[in-house]
Amino acid sequence: MNYDQQPVLAEMKDEVLWLTLNRPERLNAVNQAVYTALCEQLDAARERSDVRALVLTGAGRAFCVGADMKAHAEGTRTAYEKREYLRGEQEVCRRLVEYPKPIVAAVNGYALGAGAELAVAADFLLMKSDALWGLPETSIGAFIGGGISWLLPQRVGMTQAKELVLLGEKITGDQAVHLGLAHRSLVAEGLDSFHQQVQEFARRLAKQAPLSMALAKQQLNLAGQRSLTDALTAELEGMMFCSSTEDWQEGVNAFTEKRNPVFSGR
Repeated sequence: MNYDQQPVLAEMKDEVLWLTLNRPERLNAVNQAVYTALCEQLDAARERSDVRALVLTGAGRAFCVGADMKAHAEGTRTAYEKREYLRGEQEVCRRLVEYPKPIVAAVNGYALGAGAELAVAADFLLMKSDALWGLPETSIGAFIGGGISWLLPQRVGMTQAKELVLLGEKITGDQAVHLGLAHRSLVAEGLDSFHQQVQEFARRLAKQAPLSMALAKQQLNLAGQRSLTDALTAELEGMMFCSSTEDWQEGVNAFTEKRNPVFSGR
C-alpha cells in the first residue's frame, strides 16, 4: 500500500504527532480499515517518548462525515462483520478518552456522526469557524456511538446534549464554542493557516510535563464518578508521585534559574 492509499497518515511535527484520516474522496468516511489504523497508530505512539501531543484531523475539505453510507448500502457484511465495524469506533474513542497524552481534534470541515463523536472524544476540539459538527443519526434511523451519550452531557449539559442528539442539527465552530462543545473557533483563509494555528496550540501542550498531564487527565476524567474525599486523596497521591520525578526537579530548577523547563517524562 503506498502512502496515498493509507487510511490514516502519520506525521511528526516537532513533538506533535499528526494523525490524518486519509479518504478525502469519501470525505474521510470511516470504515474498518480506518478504525484499525487509528488503533494501531495510537497504540504505537503511546510509549514513544518523542510524542508529547497528538492531533487528529482529516485530509481535504472534511474532518470525517461518519459512516461510509455507500458501503452500508451494499449490505454485504455478515452480522459479525457489522458488529466488529461498530465496535471499531468504540475502541478508538475509548483510546482517545483514556490516552495518557493530550489529543487535539482539528475539525477542518464536516464532522458528522462518527466523525463528530471522534472529535468529542479528544481532549481539545478546535474547529475552523465555518466547519460544521453534527449528529445526524436520528434522522437516518441509526444510533449514536463513541461514548457520546457519556461525553456530550459532560461537555454541554443534558439540556443541550438532548437537543444536539435528538434534533441532529449541524452547528458551526462559533456555535460549538458558545455551547462549550469546542475550545476554539479559528478563522483561517485556508487549510495551511488552520493547521498552523492548531500546531501552535498543540506545541504548547507538548511543552508541559508529560507525567503531570497524564495524571491530571486521568483524574479529570473521573471527576463526575467519585466524591470530594476520593478526589482529594487521589490528588495527594498524585502530588507525592510527581514530587518524586525528575521532571519535578527540572521544574524547580528552571524556576530558580529563570528559564523554560525541558521535561523528559521521567
